[in-house]
Amino acid sequence: MNRDLDAARDLVVDQAVRAGRLQMERRDTLKMGAPKAHANDVVSDVDIASERLIVDAILAAWPDDAVQAEEGHGRSGGSGWTWVVDPLDGTRNYVSRTGPWSVCIALYQGERPRMAVVHDPAGNETFSAVDGGGAFLNGEPIAASSGPPLAEALVGVSFQPNPKTKERTGKLIRELLPVVGDIRRIPAALNLVYQAAGRLDGGVALDTNLWDIAAGALIAREAGVTLGGHGPDFSTELTIGAAPALWDALAEQVRAAA
Repeated sequence: MNRDLDAARDLVVDQAVRAGRLQMERRDTLKMGAPKAHANDVVSDVDIASERLIVDAILAAWPDDAVQAEEGHGRSGGSGWTWVVDPLDGTRNYVSRTGPWSVCIALYQGERPRMAVVHDPAGNETFSAVDGGGAFLNGEPIAASSGPPLAEALVGVSFQPNPKTKERTGKLIRELLPVVGDIRRIPAALNLVYQAAGRLDGGVALDTNLWDIAAGALIAREAGVTLGGHGPDFSTELTIGAAPALWDALAEQVRAAA
């Protein structure tokens, strides 16, 4: 079944911006829920309200589609199309006011990602891509960095803050920090889209969920970022991204440490 992916992107951009506006407006009055998988896996009523807003709009337009959504508004569908939604990637940053967060929405046809949007409410930046159509920031084309030498590269690091992954990440950082220019810890979606925009030269994400990386990965790929994991395909267990000229050197270091 064919679908107008540009029209889908326009609708989703509108919903992501609406969700971001809600997040900015309700930041002072949010209510925290019980932690999910572990003590650092937090959720607020704003996460849930944002997801409901996005999913309601998607299903109003495409009622037969499936949805995978972080906060429980998922459903099966019969169209062959699946929406992957993280309404607020970086909740800990959001509630503590210590860093960026984003609204992430991706559309898959079967197993193939076809469209993606990542919106940064605080920065008023919307990253987007359609499969085969390039990557954009606020409507303007973006591209991966030229890829400096590893010793000068700025590398993003993202990870789930559960005890096992923190231990794994500590080992990675110990091995990686001495050989790269510097690192930044940011949520996974922004890690990937900052690579797409050339702000980061490379990045690593450990033990994520699909909704953390699905949208950012398509945008990064469309911007020319090379993606992989332990092998040629990235996964939720390990996602490595880099400018093509930096890929071999960064991937070798990360794979050895991870």
